[in-house]
Amino acid sequence: MSKLCSLDEAIKNTVADGMSVAMGCGLESLIPFAAGYEIIRQKKRGLNLVAPISDIQFDQLIGAGCASKITAAWVGNVAAGLGHNFRRAMEESIPHALEVEEHSNFSIGLALKAAAMGLPFLPTHTARGSDFSRGEQFRPITCPFTEQELLAVRALAPNVAILHVQRADEQGNAHVWGNLGVVPEAARAAGKVILTCDEIVDHDVILSDPNRTIIPGFLVTHVVHVPFGSHPSPTQGYARRDDDFYFEYHKQSRSREDFAKWLENWVLGVEGHNGYLERLGRTRVESLKPGNDDFSPPVNFSV
Repeated sequence: MSKLCSLDEAIKNTVADGMSVAMGCGLESLIPFAAGYEIIRQKKRGLNLVAPISDIQFDQLIGAGCASKITAAWVGNVAAGLGHNFRRAMEESIPHALEVEEHSNFSIGLALKAAAMGLPFLPTHTARGSDFSRGEQFRPITCPFTEQELLAVRALAPNVAILHVQRADEQGNAHVWGNLGVVPEAARAAGKVILTCDEIVDHDVILSDPNRTIIPGFLVTHVVHVPFGSHPSPTQGYARRDDDFYFEYHKQSRSREDFAKWLENWVLGVEGHNGYLERLGRTRVESLKPGNDDFSPPVNFSV
């Protein structure tokens, strides 16, 4: 049965106020910006945003008033450094106060993996001795075999994971390549999964390369065809990183008033993702497509 639907339907039917939502699980690539913009348009509130590095996506959602908590390793602008909305929320409670559960990139991967495995925690050496290791998400433990001192990372099971992938079939079986980040762990840890993808393909395409099926369809709740849905972050093979967009955002979010103008121009004042791409412009979109093909060598799956 097809799980295809529109982006607004997927967000409306899956994301509710107060939920924990994993996004940006591919680190600096495959960030589902189009889905984040739809969350803003639908005025979702009180979300716990989960990711290792979300780049500017979490900063946008914070500034739009959608987030009440951040569970992440870092929030900001990879190109420019500072996330102005995040800083305003932490220092001035604008638009409102924000709770933060701090992780390292590695520990949040462990937390998601623990939930994916159905375990309450996973042990690690990492983060021991750091200030944030004193948080409720960590506990010191002793190895029952070696008596070595370790740190237990509490499992993290988001209500929803929103993930961008290169291609998927209508049942949600998805091919992903390049830097996977914690995409596989998030898909298996979450209660529900929304996939946005650059391309919808026949199931035979998925079957032709089974080792690239990082997300199986039985985990997926909705599939949405959203070409350039990760813009301005890259999707290997489909879209390059739009560095200028990040620098422009950094300048245009420096003040609360300027961010409101940016939000109106790019999110609230356009008709969904197609309107966003129209605002971006055909010339800019074309310039961000890969300039040449760089295929891997063929693999023989015959037996």
